[in-house]
Amino acid sequence: MRYGRFFNGAGSTNGRGVASTGEEDMVDITPGLQQAAVTSPTTPTNHGTFQLYEHSGRNSNARSNWDAVIFSGMQGDTDDIPGIGQYDDFHTIDWQRDIARDRMRHRYIVKKRQDSLWDLIKGAHDAWSGWVCVLLVGVCTGVVAGVIDIGASWMTDLKFGICSQAFWFNREQCCWSSDETTFDQGNCSQWLTWPQVFGESREGAGAYIISYLFYIVWALTFAALSASLVRMFAPYACGSGIPEIKTILSGFIIRGYLGKWTLIIKVVGLILSVSSGLSLGKEGPMVHIASCLGNILSYLFPKYGRNEAKKREILSAAAAAGVSVAFGAPIGGVLFSLEEVSYYFPLKTLWRSFFCALIAAFILRSINPFGNEHSVLFFVEYNKPWIFFELIPFVGLGIIGGCIATIFIKANIYWCRYRKYSKLGQYPVTEVLVVTLVTAIIAYPNPYTRMNTSQLIYLLFNQCGISNSDPLCDYNRNFTDVNSAIEKAAAGPGVYHAIWLLFLALVLKLVMTVFTFGIKVPCGLFIPSLALGAIAGRIVGIGVEQLAYKYPKIWLFSGECSTGDDCITPGLYAMVGAAAVLGGVTRMTVSLVVIMFELTGGVRYIVPLMAAAMASKWVGDALGRQGIYDAHIALNGYPFLDSKDEFQHTSLAADVMQPKRNETLAVITQDSMTVDDVETLLKETEHNGYPVVVSKESQYLVGFVLRRDLNLAIANARRTIEGITGQSVVIFAGNGNPPPGPPTYLPLNRILDMAPITVTDQTPMETVVDMFRKLGLRQTLVTHNGRLLGVITKKDVLRHVKQMDNEDPNSVLFN
Repeated sequence: MRYGRFFNGAGSTNGRGVASTGEEDMVDITPGLQQAAVTSPTTPTNHGTFQLYEHSGRNSNARSNWDAVIFSGMQGDTDDIPGIGQYDDFHTIDWQRDIARDRMRHRYIVKKRQDSLWDLIKGAHDAWSGWVCVLLVGVCTGVVAGVIDIGASWMTDLKFGICSQAFWFNREQCCWSSDETTFDQGNCSQWLTWPQVFGESREGAGAYIISYLFYIVWALTFAALSASLVRMFAPYACGSGIPEIKTILSGFIIRGYLGKWTLIIKVVGLILSVSSGLSLGKEGPMVHIASCLGNILSYLFPKYGRNEAKKREILSAAAAAGVSVAFGAPIGGVLFSLEEVSYYFPLKTLWRSFFCALIAAFILRSINPFGNEHSVLFFVEYNKPWIFFELIPFVGLGIIGGCIATIFIKANIYWCRYRKYSKLGQYPVTEVLVVTLVTAIIAYPNPYTRMNTSQLIYLLFNQCGISNSDPLCDYNRNFTDVNSAIEKAAAGPGVYHAIWLLFLALVLKLVMTVFTFGIKVPCGLFIPSLALGAIAGRIVGIGVEQLAYKYPKIWLFSGECSTGDDCITPGLYAMVGAAAVLGGVTRMTVSLVVIMFELTGGVRYIVPLMAAAMASKWVGDALGRQGIYDAHIALNGYPFLDSKDEFQHTSLAADVMQPKRNETLAVITQDSMTVDDVETLLKETEHNGYPVVVSKESQYLVGFVLRRDLNLAIANARRTIEGITGQSVVIFAGNGNPPPGPPTYLPLNRILDMAPITVTDQTPMETVVDMFRKLGLRQTLVTHNGRLLGVITKKDVLRHVKQMDNEDPNSVLFN
């Protein structure tokens, strides 16, 4: 038996994955469609020199080998014509087509498994390759996160001084290695501040000025290096990357966004930009870095590397690993991937994401970059349970968080839009340097903005104990016994001074983060948001604590606070406030609560966190529809159809389709156009695909062919088949035998999709939008009584949604 080279796999199934000879599909259909069915290539035909199959007992074995024919056709797509099945830059993938290709490939492998031991091994490798791939992604993500944490902590401390014994130690490691039992705020004899390096004393005006100058110079150096690297080598490495990852996971192609150069520059640039003291975090970019690793490693496994829909399963797992290592929160990472970034999340992806996040967290824990026994970032131990009435201030914090978040989102989007459409966007490095200079000058005088943001959050989450020397813990207490309970006490002058400094820090951080998020360095948003909320929460917490001290007898406090022990924990308020602002900015709920209790180890405070997160989301939704990531997706014009939004309008498919009723539709006929005709059509129009019809008069639909596939197939035919000229007839469907002699026709039925998704012109747009969301369509064809009327693309749907919401439809830039 010999199988032909160009059998069309897609056209040879009847939609249920069952091979069809054509007879069973001919039952009870309209005359027009019958004509289309008769002329469609579902029955094997001979095309002169291209014979589909020869067999002495033709019917005996044909059906059993049908799958092999189908699969060889699909293989032919990718092997015979290079580039078929791939996508151009800034295009949307066809989920249905890619998943069908993978199912066909899988069926072929399962069928071949019985043939030999080697095929059995290949089958087993195919089955476990997904798990091996996410294992590698988890390991690499854990290692890269460890490198970033160690590099960033060392370079952050470099702004303040250097370790005399070993310059590669950060301040904490340097002071561990010294024999001193106590050291003041990390200053031990081994750690030299910059004034000491130049022979000055630690204290005094001269020392302050030298420290100030060194702080500014190091900040500018790090920021300039980061911005220059991004500009020269990888422009895609700037920002947090989460809006783009969301768009890519929804089926959009951005070539180079997850490439090796982007990965390298993002890692180096992230260490530099975090160390520069800018108001940004490294958590968002960790998701981008993990996704880059997922993309690069998926090419080791052709099952994922060559199939864009399958590759997104690996990218979803990688996003979970990114959050897992950023916060030490593996379960939170899986939920973040599910709730916030992923578009298509089948159950097996959930398990693989869980495994990937677990491996990444385990590797990071083994590296132990923080040098402590906790893998969580801000470990807290509160020994007091929360009191029922505290839900009122917790919900209040949620409302405050929602308001802060809304102010931030609106201001940041306004500034980013201004940057995009003004001359400012032409000077990215200058903008980074100006923002860094202003941040450094303003931040240094205030100890709460001078310190690393992660240290500030840890300080605000912490409980005041016997060893705390910070002004925040300046209460009028006498610690007689180390083990005794902390008693209620009046706040000393240090606390009030600290509150004033914290309020200034809140305003400065809010303003600086508005200008920082979106500049051309790698920058995340999680840590600044947590810091804003933690500051607001700590101030509210101290207020409630002093209220309980002054009026212990009122009914609110009467039960728990009458014993004299400290019943209010300001650190818990900081934790709840942090969750509230982060929830308001990103609109996360479930994953946020899980990340917060994994981040701090405070499992008993789930209810306060849930109350604040919900209140914050409600306030945020009431004041502004979009979270920061969705707002940036809209600003950049990416084609993202959010599955959480509802379409509430009453339009029909006929209102949205292109072309409109009085315009002509660009189509290809199944067997009456020459190569020149098709090439002219490709030159004159810019559509991404063309419907194939029986004839221009009847307009009965045969299938759909992609522009890219047409270009590649014609170019390949000119190269490989002799006798193909501009006058050769392009045939998408065989009916009868062409005359013998040189091939004066070009058979292209193998690139024809014979099962395109179609709707009628009276289909409600609500249904069409749902189909685009849930099936991941690129386009759908509109018919009336079986005749083709027009096409609706994803871009048309997005523009229609914008128009109906009274927004600018031209803001959707890509297809």
